[in-house]
Amino acid sequence: MRKLFPDYILIFLKGLAMGAADVVPGVSGGTIAFISGIYQELINSINRINLDVIKHLRQNGLKATWGAINGNFLLALGIGIATSLFTFSIIITNLLKIQPILVWSFFFGLVLASILFIWKEITHWSPKSIISLLIGTILSFYITIAEPTHSPDSYIFLFLSGFIAIIAMILPGISGAFILLLIGSYATIFGSFNDIKNGLISGNFDVISTAILKLGTVALGALLGLKLFSKVLTWMFAHHKNTTLALLIGFMIGSLNKIWPWKEVLETRLNSHGETVPFIERSILPQNFDGEPKIILAIIMVIIGFLLIFGLEKIAYKLGKK
Repeated sequence: MRKLFPDYILIFLKGLAMGAADVVPGVSGGTIAFISGIYQELINSINRINLDVIKHLRQNGLKATWGAINGNFLLALGIGIATSLFTFSIIITNLLKIQPILVWSFFFGLVLASILFIWKEITHWSPKSIISLLIGTILSFYITIAEPTHSPDSYIFLFLSGFIAIIAMILPGISGAFILLLIGSYATIFGSFNDIKNGLISGNFDVISTAILKLGTVALGALLGLKLFSKVLTWMFAHHKNTTLALLIGFMIGSLNKIWPWKEVLETRLNSHGETVPFIERSILPQNFDGEPKIILAIIMVIIGFLLIFGLEKIAYKLGKK
């Protein structure tokens, strides 16, 4: 039986890591969930929330129903993710402005290690698994080179953005934030977190209410997408686990192009704050980078990211033995 400390504190910290990953285009919160050992439990817990919960609540009461849906786990993880979205959305975006090569190098190491970690979970490679690996790689790579669209602010579009992005966010290797960037709603959604902060500082409640309404619309779409897609994932893991894992590995391999540290900016755009930021980029070799490539420091950050994943794996393994 789990206890508040350290079990749910650790789940909260994993939620923090998932939220931080979901803020960054190119990094998947699903990857963090997988390598930290809570992916299957997360999908299964989400799948327990259905219309039968109301019947269970009437018959057995709140405490029994809360336990049946694994409520403590979902609450601890959800608080961690929400906390991270409000804090790391500012921190990580600022770090990406200051030291983009080092930050992307760190993420590159995380994903490389995650690929090896999930690869070890496959018990048998069949033709279906190999085909799934290739499909996942090609599809994910295509997403990284697709041209983003500009941001519409309609609530219907924001609802659809939440629906689509959450599916990507729970898939290891597919970045929900990058999907939002591709369809053009990244600036609107993550800019709303900053709008809430600025509204609280200035006391402008109109700005706060508008931002909350936008985020609430996205959240409704996300909840629907999460619920519907969790059933698909549960079925896939139950009946075609190796094929599913191979597909996820392919997604991760393809996503490496997006998080490659050295980029050439082909086109820029104005973000929600009127700042000029990269819009379309392509991966290049370090020696062709326009600026200081910081190769040694980048390699160090890759190694740190790589070792961090294996550190988390060992911690999860030790906790699992207790």
